[in-house]
Amino acid sequence: GSVSDEGEYGKVLVQPDEIKGRQTQTVYLQVDDADRVCERARNAGAVILQEPADTEFGSRGFMCRDPEGHVWNVGTYDPWKPEDLFLANP
Repeated sequence: GSVSDEGEYGKVLVQPDEIKGRQTQTVYLQVDDADRVCERARNAGAVILQEPADTEFGSRGFMCRDPEGHVWNVGTYDPWKPEDLFLANP
């Protein structure tokens, strides 16, 4: 489908060029090995926006843009692990 100025979709959706290509949302993908996934993403054509790095939360992650322009945050932070729940809600 495409975004149209007509109807309900046109009231809430815009094309990326209308906001200068900036993203208004991103996906967080929880993985076991951020470095391995980063290399797979790079080899599949993703542009790495932020190389894998350790965070203050004790996780490791990176950010990339896929060939279709979507921004992904990928990391080892698991908000459902009991110890990670504690870090998020001290």
